[in-house]
Parts: sequence; C-alpha cells; structure tokens
Amino acid sequence: MATKRFQELQVYKLSEQLADDIWKIVEGWNFFAKDTIGKQIVRSADSIGANIAEGLGRGSFQENRRFIKIARGSLNETQHWLRRAYTRKLLTTEEINATKTIINELAPKLNSYLNSIGNVPDDK
Repeated sequence: MATKRFQELQVYKLSEQLADDIWKIVEGWNFFAKDTIGKQIVRSADSIGANIAEGLGRGSFQENRRFIKIARGSLNETQHWLRRAYTRKLLTTEEINATKTIINELAPKLNSYLNSIGNVPDDK
C-alpha cells in the first residue's frame, strides 16, 4: 500500500477546511443551538477527515476503502445538518454557499479517492 501521509491528500485538506469553517460558524451560535444541532454538525464534519486518516492508517486497501465509505457517509450527514441549520435560520445564505462550494469539490474527490484505492500496486 502506498505510504502517502493523510495530511498530504487533497481530499483530507478539503475535509479539514470544511470542518474548520463549520466550527467557526457554530462558535457564534447561542447555547441551545450549539448544544443541539451544533454538536451534531461539528462531529459529522470532523468525522470526514478522521475517517480518511484512519482508513489510510489501517494499512490495507480493504480497510482504507471501508473508512472512505464511512467518510462519505459523514459528508452526507454534514449536508443534512447544514440543511437543518439553514432551515432553522442558523446559517446565512453566504455561509451555506461557502460550505456548498467546499462540499461540491470534496464529494467528487472522495469518490475518486475511493475508486483509486487498490488500483495501484504496492510500493516496494
């Protein structure tokens, strides 16, 4: 399996950017919003990058693929919470558009990364 570090992956960097942007937004919410939807959206966004890192660290193509699928699920969960936050007027149109820009880049890159795992011979 290739020995590339997860921090070097563009897909990981995008997941960090999304999680950090969401954190900054949620920081400004009132206690009730932070304690309910805020915790959920921060956890799901943080989970994307965490699963990318864990998958690469597992050392096998099968495990890496499994964790990238979990990361993809966390991205979908994050999108769900963004929709709920917007509907509940916790997010501005500008904030939703900024996160949507990252998601629109991250989602296909996650799929491409998933499709690439196991298609390259081991580095020896």
